[in-house]
Amino acid sequence: MRVAWVIARREVGAYFSSPAGWVVLCTYLVLSGVFFVSSVSNYSYESSQLAYSPWTEQSLNVNDFLVIPWFGNMAVVLLFLCPAITMRLLAEDRRSGAIELLLTSPITTWQIVLGKFLGAVGFVAVLLAGTLPCTALLFWLGDPDPGVVAAGYVTEILLSGALLAAGLLASAFTRSQVTALVASFGLVLVLWVISWADPSSSDTVSTVLAAMSMVHHLENPLRGLLNVEDIVYFTSFVGVFLFATWQRLESGRWT
Repeated sequence: MRVAWVIARREVGAYFSSPAGWVVLCTYLVLSGVFFVSSVSNYSYESSQLAYSPWTEQSLNVNDFLVIPWFGNMAVVLLFLCPAITMRLLAEDRRSGAIELLLTSPITTWQIVLGKFLGAVGFVAVLLAGTLPCTALLFWLGDPDPGVVAAGYVTEILLSGALLAAGLLASAFTRSQVTALVASFGLVLVLWVISWADPSSSDTVSTVLAAMSMVHHLENPLRGLLNVEDIVYFTSFVGVFLFATWQRLESGRWT
């Protein structure tokens, strides 16, 4: 495990030593800030309407009108940025030949895969930490439910873990970062839009496809309802994708 942490620290440092890492960081912070201001403006507008219909005051909730939409928008941003975060992890090593050095070293394949994955998760954690001033401002000026806010951050970590694991798998199959970017985005996009299958249909296939959707498993957690089903869903995807990446790299030891 110590070796995996060493690899993870190296990967986090690599993000901050490259222009691409700073572009991703700045893009995420700017977009999250824009969505936060938009959510605050929407909540402010709805609050101003209470002067004309005060009996609707109970229906105006800071969690429903501000916190949940904000975390939902940040989840969409992660959908686009996570493939860019993972595209270089293994593709660049394959292009430069560094992967051969790693595979022929005493380091196990699992340590390589876990280290790369934890490095990407660590970078996403830095991105999320950059939104804490917005959260602090929210608690200073408003009264959001701490449970909903905490569940929102946990959900973002779970979602990013699944997205990063999928991107790591795509990066293991190519030497081109662009190809890894497109392949990983296509993979996670399928898992995102598969929710278009109607879950109310009696068709078993439609029900299964809807249950596989990431959007379907984001609805309750973003509302502060973290249940076992949704946690198992995201952790299972992480496990499957990391195992597939391990199999891909392990096959390279014998070729």
